[in-house]
Amino acid sequence: MQNLRIDDDRLWDSLNEMAQIGATEKGGVNRQALTDLDRQGRDLFVRWCEAIGCTVKVDQVGNIFVRRAGRDDSLAPVMTGSHLDTQPTGGKYDGVYGVLSGLEVLRTLHDAGYETERPIELVVWTNEEGCRYAPAMMGSGVYTGKFDLDEVYALADADGKRFRDELEAIGYLGEKPATPDDIAAFFEVHIEQGPILEAENKTIGIVAGAQGQRWFDVTFTGQEAHAGPTPMKIRRDALVGASAVVQAVNRIGLEYQPGACATVGQMDVRPNSRNTIPGQVAFSVDLRHPDDASLSKMKAELETAAAAAAEQAGLDLDLREIWYQPPIHFDAACVDAVRQGAGNVDLPAMEIVSGAGHDACHIAGIAPTGMIFVPCKDGISHNEIESATKGDCAAGCNVLLHALLDRANAA
Repeated sequence: MQNLRIDDDRLWDSLNEMAQIGATEKGGVNRQALTDLDRQGRDLFVRWCEAIGCTVKVDQVGNIFVRRAGRDDSLAPVMTGSHLDTQPTGGKYDGVYGVLSGLEVLRTLHDAGYETERPIELVVWTNEEGCRYAPAMMGSGVYTGKFDLDEVYALADADGKRFRDELEAIGYLGEKPATPDDIAAFFEVHIEQGPILEAENKTIGIVAGAQGQRWFDVTFTGQEAHAGPTPMKIRRDALVGASAVVQAVNRIGLEYQPGACATVGQMDVRPNSRNTIPGQVAFSVDLRHPDDASLSKMKAELETAAAAAAEQAGLDLDLREIWYQPPIHFDAACVDAVRQGAGNVDLPAMEIVSGAGHDACHIAGIAPTGMIFVPCKDGISHNEIESATKGDCAAGCNVLLHALLDRANAA
């Protein structure tokens, strides 16, 4: 078992072939959830899996489950996986690296004729990114009971297209119930999406857990008016209130160090006319912290700052928390399996906490879970210039191989 290694070239070629589906001029990928490009990526993945004799099932929210039988197929499987959907200006590795690393592990075991005690399952989670349909990590969220299936089906994108209709249109509205099976362990390998591993000159991140997250939708409503004749003192400018909250969000992120992140990533200004005072501004707020108590304090400060901005500018305020993910602590045995896997292939490693949300964070609520990180250049992700080396991708996949074997052969 300790001598098994994945095929570096095959993994790299698979990553580059998948990256051609939705390729952008700047070298990235735009393969958003439930688009025809998403269908093409899914179809290619399924063909690859069926070629090595795996069975494929799709559940009601479009999650794809690929199974390689074990010696005792009645045992709960060890699972791995991630997602194939991308941001509108995404990179080649976010999500897809975890899926194709799992595929490469299955290919390696197939080539070696190696039979694990437990079955191994590889899963593609639907709509992890949450850019076309919010919130993020939707497929794993439905699977684990975080989100209601019918509510997800009813969601519409910016063009009014319903989630269920689009899922059916691409041919991935499955019959398998979107409810959890018994899982012995789950692992997800991913690029770090941050600069720590690169700065510390480490190849493998042994992920101990993930930051908590709170997402908010905020809307300020004032009064549209002509930009010329309307005196400054009587204006109800919604953008003035929004700008005060943007500054407050940045301040909150700086004050709750170490570990805090606070971001306004979306903004819709209406009527968005050069010579009209903005009457309504809607925007997002993303708060993160590895400590739940600190995250709650950040939320309270946001609410206070938004209320003060509304009062100061004479605005109506609608502030809603649309998603809350508590900080995650991964299973000790799974974390140790990753540590041992890094040792088996003699790679420099360090413990790390994930700053981003991942499907593994949902799965951690129902099954023992671990994650593996590899570096990405300058820590840049959700960007077309996202980059990882062939060697680092192979290293993470080899650690995944050994972590899966450890749990798949455990009593």
